[in-house]
Amino acid sequence: MMKISKIFFVFFLVLASTSFSQKKIEAGVDEKIGAYLPMDLKFTTSEGKELPLKELITKPTLIALVYYECTGICAPMQNELAWTIDKLQLEPGTDFQVISFSFDHHETPAISAKWKANYLKTIKRDFASDNWIFLTGDSVSIKKLTEVAGFYFVPNEKQYIHGGVVISVTPDGKLSRYLFGKEFNPFDVKMALLEAKAGKSNPTISKVLEFCFSFDPKGRQYTLNVTRIIGSIMLLGVGAFFGVLVLKRKKSHKNEGVNIDG
Repeated sequence: MMKISKIFFVFFLVLASTSFSQKKIEAGVDEKIGAYLPMDLKFTTSEGKELPLKELITKPTLIALVYYECTGICAPMQNELAWTIDKLQLEPGTDFQVISFSFDHHETPAISAKWKANYLKTIKRDFASDNWIFLTGDSVSIKKLTEVAGFYFVPNEKQYIHGGVVISVTPDGKLSRYLFGKEFNPFDVKMALLEAKAGKSNPTISKVLEFCFSFDPKGRQYTLNVTRIIGSIMLLGVGAFFGVLVLKRKKSHKNEGVNIDG
C-alpha cells in the first residue's frame, strides 16, 4: 500500500512539473516556424488604407514586430533594419519588402507615417517608399497576428515588455525564419529572404558558411575565421593520419596470418 502511495505521489510531482513547464510565455518570443499568418486580417497603412495581409504580403517579406513610440529596443532595431537594407544584395520590391507592425493598438496611422519618414531618410540606396510598409491595427487583429507569430508582450507603465525580432515570411504568409536582437547580419537577412522566396523554413546554407566567416559588428563586415579553418584542417589531418595507421596495421596483421598459414 505504501509503495502504491509513493508511486502516485511521484506521478503527481511529474504531472505538476510538466504543467508548470508548459506555462505560456508572458513576454518574449516562441518560434513558430512553418506556421501561417491569418492572411484575411486587416491592418491600416501609414497612408490610412485598411488592407488584408494577403494584399500586403505578396513577396518575400521581413516583418518587424514593434511599437513606434518605443523608447527601448524598437528604435535601434529599426535603425539597424534600415542600415541592413542598404547592404542587402537583393532588389527591393522584387526580391523583398519590409513591413513594420505596431502591436500597440493605441498607435495611429499618423504616428506610423512620422516614423516611416524618419527611417526612410536613413536609407541611402534607391528604395521606393512602398517597399517598407508601416502598419497599425486594432487589438483583436494584433492579438491574432502576434499569437500566430509566437510574439508575446506585457504592458508596463505606458510601455511594453517585449522581445526584439524580425521574421522572414514567404509570399503566401508562412513564417520562414526568426532573426533575434537589435543587430542584424546582412548575410543572414539575405539568406532568410532567399529561403522565404523558395518557401523553405530551415536555415541550412548560412550555418555552413558561417562556420568559415564571422561577422564583425564594429567593422560591419565579414571576416574570414582563419583560426576555425586551420583548426578544422588540422583535425581532419590528424584523423586521416590515424586512419592510415589503422589500415596499415590491419593489412600487416592480415599478411602475417597468410605467412603463418603458408
